[in-house]
Amino acid sequence: MVTNLKKRKVRLYKERLSIILDILQTMNQDHSIEDLLNEFEKILREELNVGKVLVFTYSGNQWKNILVSGVSEEEVQNIDVEKDLLRYRNIEELSISSPPPPSLKGFDSVIPLFYRYKAIGFVIIGDIEEEREGMSPTIRHRQLIQIISNLIIVFVENKRMQKELLEQEALKKEMELASRIQNQLIPSEEQFPKNHRLTIKTLYHPHYGVGGDYYDIIQLSRNTIGFCIADVSGKGIAAAMLMSNFQAVVRTLFTARGNLKKLVHKLNARVNESANNEKFITMFIGRYNLRTRKLSYVNAGHLPPLYFDDKKGVIHSLDKGCIGLGMLDFIPTIEVGHISITKHSKLMAFTDGLIEHEQDDHVESNYSMIENIISNRKSIATNIEEIQRSIEGYIRSDAIFDDISLIGIEFHR
Repeated sequence: MVTNLKKRKVRLYKERLSIILDILQTMNQDHSIEDLLNEFEKILREELNVGKVLVFTYSGNQWKNILVSGVSEEEVQNIDVEKDLLRYRNIEELSISSPPPPSLKGFDSVIPLFYRYKAIGFVIIGDIEEEREGMSPTIRHRQLIQIISNLIIVFVENKRMQKELLEQEALKKEMELASRIQNQLIPSEEQFPKNHRLTIKTLYHPHYGVGGDYYDIIQLSRNTIGFCIADVSGKGIAAAMLMSNFQAVVRTLFTARGNLKKLVHKLNARVNESANNEKFITMFIGRYNLRTRKLSYVNAGHLPPLYFDDKKGVIHSLDKGCIGLGMLDFIPTIEVGHISITKHSKLMAFTDGLIEHEQDDHVESNYSMIENIISNRKSIATNIEEIQRSIEGYIRSDAIFDDISLIGIEFHR
């Protein structure tokens, strides 16, 4: 014969199972976190007669309160999870344990929730009607509440991870778009002007697939070649979009006879319009006349290119110019550099990623490496092959932390 006690136990077991199944059904229907927490609150208050509920969860490297029911704002603000709750490793009855922190006065139980021995949540419950007869529902149902709480916290954590994955996927797509934009900006050697008086070689290595670097070589007229190398501050799609706009402006405004000072002022104005004072661009822009062998240039805050004079066997740094574009609304002073190019000389223009590398937790600048590589009578192609081998060594040692771009020009006659 089944006793009344056994009947009550079976009925209680069925009630608890029904509650758990309700929670699982809500989770399986992929409701929002808010819907699930509302269901949790309803079960605790209406079916289990729990008067006060607080739920804390660890997310984004900080503790967050995700459910408050029957608890005043002051009580919530007084609780410091790390100070008041991390001490609890098991379900704790605050009324019979060692004196709880003052902030937990008015609560009956703390239910810690763990994942791989690490606390990921806390549920704090209490009664509002402290004088009622019989066992407190917070004590009678604590194991059931722990089971439900674990289900809730796992659901919240899964939702958080799902959101992170979606954000990562969106970021991946953004970076892929930025990479496509960047690749469209960088011309291939087949697109360079063809002239027997010059050999033009380039090198491009974006860091993490998307760079803030840009270079271009343009046939401005029959006897005039223009070239530009630039580096935008920052990374990602915003930098790629700014550089895309910058390339279009350069190609529109850069002419064979235009005044370089006026060109730089116009470029500065366009960068200010596009970047809203949030980014800036360093740039070296040069114009070479094949007939007169004269090079005119402006260095706008960029790393000075190196010119190796084959006739004298010396290296010159091309540093005349101004501050970077977008740093000021108006550039007060611009100096245009002029140089006569001798036969068989070479020029290298590059971004700072080529010479700056991480070494033992600090950054080393190796400008002399480029000077040594270019200061000889080897071809510009051979020089750049040597630089490429050096870069591969830095990549293997994980010393590269920025984009690398390089233009090399050899002047034959």
